[in-house]
Amino acid sequence: MTQPTNPIKPTTRISLSSNFTPKTFSKLHPTFPPKPITISFKVLSSSSPTNPSSSPTKTLISILRAIPDWADRIKERGMKKNRTLYNHQKWVDHRSSLRHVRHLLSSLSSRVILSLIPPVIAFTSVAVVIASYNSAVSMNWLPEFFPVLRASSLPYQLTAPALALLLVFRTEASYSRFEEGRKAWTKVIAGTNDLARQVIAGVESSSDAPLKKALLQYIMAFPVALKCHVIYGSDVEGDLRNLLEIDDLMVVLNSKHRPRCIIQFISQSLQMLKMEEARRHMLDTLKISDYSLFKTFRKHQESKISCFHEGIGVCEQLIGTPIPLSYTRLTSRFLVLWHLTLPVILWDDCHWIVVPATFVSAASLFCIEEVGVLIEEPFPMLALDDLCNVARRNIQEAVASENRIQALLNAKRKIHSEQHSSNGHPNL
Repeated sequence: MTQPTNPIKPTTRISLSSNFTPKTFSKLHPTFPPKPITISFKVLSSSSPTNPSSSPTKTLISILRAIPDWADRIKERGMKKNRTLYNHQKWVDHRSSLRHVRHLLSSLSSRVILSLIPPVIAFTSVAVVIASYNSAVSMNWLPEFFPVLRASSLPYQLTAPALALLLVFRTEASYSRFEEGRKAWTKVIAGTNDLARQVIAGVESSSDAPLKKALLQYIMAFPVALKCHVIYGSDVEGDLRNLLEIDDLMVVLNSKHRPRCIIQFISQSLQMLKMEEARRHMLDTLKISDYSLFKTFRKHQESKISCFHEGIGVCEQLIGTPIPLSYTRLTSRFLVLWHLTLPVILWDDCHWIVVPATFVSAASLFCIEEVGVLIEEPFPMLALDDLCNVARRNIQEAVASENRIQALLNAKRKIHSEQHSSNGHPNL
């Protein structure tokens, strides 16, 4: 009788003493042997605490977060979408009389509307619950001590103007940031084009041609680097690969602040050109007017570099400093409390109409607040890729047409000199 029990006791004792440790079971479980002893495994699994990942609470939380997470992914994909500059055809479509139908049909693809699905569904569900409860109480389906949820509409009438002003001021503050970002980028693009024009027109020596070409590449690369600096998730290497040489690109990628690194490239290149130009003017002291023009040219270049630094400062300020968070939190809390109590306020007048009324109110007011939050960060809303591409094409076109325009002007001057004599009278 003792022989059958002796072999089992050692295995059970070994299993309990060596493997059953509640604190480390979660660590040992992933590295459990592929062919464990069946008895030992059953004992451990039945005696171990419940796995938190399979608890009903976590399952419920994951289900409730499924729709908000999906809406956030839709929103973030929309934030990364490239915007385009408007042309004449797009303006015609923009002011078309069919725009309302087009906008209505595209509602299901709007990221603003899709991002509002979680709050709108939540508040509409609350309205359904309150309407169902009040209906049950009115039909005596519940005990008599359950009251009907109703209240006077006077508090809403008094606070409605405050909510409207709060939403208007919140959206207006966001649009001011959007406008400031747009103006900053307008100055950056204008400074890029102007500096490139000065370099193309001011550097004429053939010995400076390689440095001139590299300088123009740095100028074209600056707005691209600034765009990647202010937009999250940008492909810096892919955007700059076609603008910079490999060695220059590696230096820029390894720097902590890429736009300022490119400004250093621009400044050093300009300094080298200025030194050679200054030596040329020192050898010819009679060309005083040319030297004054050179000083003016130098001041213009320094002003453009300052414009680049100013653009970086404005962009970083907008990225690092949002609208005061107390303002954003107040607007959000006001909207949430407003729509949680809206079915109670409207029950006496609307009854089951509180459900569509809550849906329309939540969809409209939260949409206004969502637009303010989106344009608060202005740079994903701007067509920065198109602005950089337009600046690059303008510079490349200016470089391509430089020699052709200069040849045409030299030919005109030669014809003019042949048609006039040295004393100013035309040759007959």
